[in-house]
Amino acid sequence: MTPRLEEVTPGNFDTAVALRVRPDQEHAVAPVVRSLAEAYVHPRDVAWPRLIVDDGRVVGFLMAFFGIDWHGDGSVRRCGLWRLNIAAGEQGRGYGRFAVDAVAGEIRRRGGTELYVSWHPGPHGPEEFYLRLGFRKNGETSGDQTVGVLDLS
Repeated sequence: MTPRLEEVTPGNFDTAVALRVRPDQEHAVAPVVRSLAEAYVHPRDVAWPRLIVDDGRVVGFLMAFFGIDWHGDGSVRRCGLWRLNIAAGEQGRGYGRFAVDAVAGEIRRRGGTELYVSWHPGPHGPEEFYLRLGFRKNGETSGDQTVGVLDLS
């Protein structure tokens, strides 16, 4: 496995938006097309959408955020993983861990020391995945999602 991140371009856009998670996970993560729309309406230095590609195949999608106004009032700025979609047939192969590590590296490169993520709790959700990677619940919620943080220092 030698995955890498690629920007979403006109040449790979159709492949990106065709990516699907397992049907039992669809309630827990927005489709790629929604993420790309959100990236479009946020400043370029805030939203960071990337495809996860391995051996020429698109196996996943991630979108990170950098310096997002967490409370909407300018008091708290955070960096983290906004979306993670691993293709249904590609799960369990380390691509999710690769994605989290890649975002952690980019946050460190930009001077950050924490990586935030939120997830839908419950069956078929990613909570155990994030906890295994070292995220800890910080007691916050974002809508109906649990917020976790990973210390990068």
